[in-house]
Amino acid sequence: MKPVSAMSFLFLERTAVFLLFAASAGLSHAALFEDDEARQAILDLRQRVEVVRGESVQNRQVLAAELQALGKSLLDLQRQIELLKAEIATLRGGNEQITRDLSEIQRQQKDQLQAIQARFNKIEPVSVQLDGVEFTADQTETRDFQAAMAVFRNGDFVNAQRLFSSFVSRYPASGYSVPALFWLGNAQYATRDYKEAMANFRVLIAKDPEHVRAPEAVLSVANCQLELKDSKGARKTLTDLIKAYPRSEAAVAAKERLATLK
Repeated sequence: MKPVSAMSFLFLERTAVFLLFAASAGLSHAALFEDDEARQAILDLRQRVEVVRGESVQNRQVLAAELQALGKSLLDLQRQIELLKAEIATLRGGNEQITRDLSEIQRQQKDQLQAIQARFNKIEPVSVQLDGVEFTADQTETRDFQAAMAVFRNGDFVNAQRLFSSFVSRYPASGYSVPALFWLGNAQYATRDYKEAMANFRVLIAKDPEHVRAPEAVLSVANCQLELKDSKGARKTLTDLIKAYPRSEAAVAAKERLATLK
């Protein structure tokens, strides 16, 4: 049975009233129906009105239930929307944290690269020119040699010996090794360790006889011999110096020294 709308229900109700009135008028004036037929018609009409009224109540209940269900659905939807908002806020916060973390990682990587580059720069070989000789050396070699020279220039010959001796041991193939031997010998000579000084000067001469410091090293050997009262050995060393390096300033000094020995 199809649901009856409110308009239909009102129409039927009014029709029933009209028929009841008409039936009453007919009874009074002996009109359309017999009494039994009129009563039956009224009963049928009343029954129909009750049915329509029941259907209307049922429709209102159905509508109320649907409205309640719709309200519940709306509340559920609202809760879902709030949950989505919260989830979006969480995701946005997570993205912001990821962005901050990424920035921090990039900063750390940059710092590490700069530190590595700085360390590389410290050990990267550099071109050095010393005593007329050009060579490459690690920056640590340059630093250690310059530190030893600074101590020597300050007149601390004991510590200069230690530093130069350590340098020669640590960097035997360095381009600084010959100058280090020369200044080591001079530091030893200054502390009157003539034998050790003479030994290191001779190591220098044997290592690189063409080095610019070689003639001075030979002259220093002769000086050590003189300090050790070895005049004969000194004469021979000075003579060999003049023959080996005739154009050097050391050869000029050797000739003057020989003249005094005679």
